[in-house]
Amino acid sequence: MSRYNELLQAITVREGGREVHDPATGELIGRVPVQSAADVDAAIDRARAAQPAWAALSDEERVGHLNRIADAIEANAEALAELLSREQGKPLNGPNARFEVSACAAWTRVPAATPLPVEVVIDDGETYAEMHYRPLGVVGAITPWNWPMMIAIWQIIPALRMGNAVVQKPSEYTTLSGLALAHVVNTVLPDGVLNVVAGGGDLGSRIVESDLVEKIMFTGSTRTGKKIIEASSGSIKRLTLELGGNDAGIVLDDVDPEAIAEDLFWGAFINTGQTCAALKRLYVADAIYDSVVSALAEVAARMPMGNGLDEENVLGPLQNDMQFEIVDRLVASAKASGARVVLGGDPDRDAVGYFYPTTLIADIDPHNDLVVEEQFGPALPIVRYTDLDEAVRLANELDAGLGASVWSSDRERARELAARIQAGTVWINSHGTINPFVPFGGAKQSGYGLEFGVAGLKSVAQPQIIQG
Repeated sequence: MSRYNELLQAITVREGGREVHDPATGELIGRVPVQSAADVDAAIDRARAAQPAWAALSDEERVGHLNRIADAIEANAEALAELLSREQGKPLNGPNARFEVSACAAWTRVPAATPLPVEVVIDDGETYAEMHYRPLGVVGAITPWNWPMMIAIWQIIPALRMGNAVVQKPSEYTTLSGLALAHVVNTVLPDGVLNVVAGGGDLGSRIVESDLVEKIMFTGSTRTGKKIIEASSGSIKRLTLELGGNDAGIVLDDVDPEAIAEDLFWGAFINTGQTCAALKRLYVADAIYDSVVSALAEVAARMPMGNGLDEENVLGPLQNDMQFEIVDRLVASAKASGARVVLGGDPDRDAVGYFYPTTLIADIDPHNDLVVEEQFGPALPIVRYTDLDEAVRLANELDAGLGASVWSSDRERARELAARIQAGTVWINSHGTINPFVPFGGAKQSGYGLEFGVAGLKSVAQPQIIQG
């Protein structure tokens, strides 16, 4: 039996449960359990029982476990990537399934290697105070369907490093991916330290509402994030929320369009556009507008889309029918307004799978639905501007503020402009290039709290001052 089949057999149920289908082919992949509120409560109880012994280990011992987790992920990398491709839809190649699994290992090793020494706050001869970081207890991790393994690692591994136990609820759209990753991780961890519950949004609500969970980490929509804030207020839970984004990119008039075209493409279309911090609205200076649109269209037209298991493809289907309908509605709004379809925009509705063609929409009103709503799919609106101040105003006028980018051949000019943009991260001449050492978080209604690096470790710990 192949490692893929062994993994699938370990996490699926033969009878009952819920069917999981490949979004590219409609093929039945397997069945996942559908658990109840009682199962959530039991998982929280297991986590609370296991957490004190886990926290009692030395930091070096927990780091050793994390490095062995990374080893286990790498040993199962191809099986995990195949399952991820079948369930989520993303191709094996390009910045997709194999890339995501590799990132899981990297985002495990970096938190394991990140030092977090005791901080001496003051030592002036009269007063001495130290800052320590203690475990919180149980962390609830509620993970999305677009990067279901990588984002799970972002939440789980820092929590474990700091001595917490975890209860994770994967998205109901990508439950297999969540269960498979947890199965591999749990070949290393003591029983009860990582617990996974499979089911719908009601299970996530149960985790949020539990008085026995000290922290919630959530990646998903702003709408759901607001509900989590409300539901968690009774116990004053700590929250890290990475919510919806509608990232703007501003292209200045001093760039070489052909030189930036491929980076623009991947900034917008990584994971077929299903990325929170993807480039979702592009503002281009009038002097080079037509050249940028042409160069971007040339790159986009040669990127193959299809079944993720085909080694040639780098773009896949949308993960679910709900997301297909959102993209289709927003593109239809742009077309009805008279915007120019440069590429795509006309899906084959009789085809198998949730494939939406790579779509570029030019000469669009900056307040069209496709611009102001997050499409979360392979459709990019390109807005022409003549006044840079107006472009900045348009970039800043939405409630979203996860990421943004500035494209210029003059780095200082780009940095000055970046400082005027309201976003948690502003990239220069790239978009969405996250790094496990660099803190990441949103502004405005794109959430709050930081992940990655030292800041990410501190976010899943209780600061404690010891003075005297």
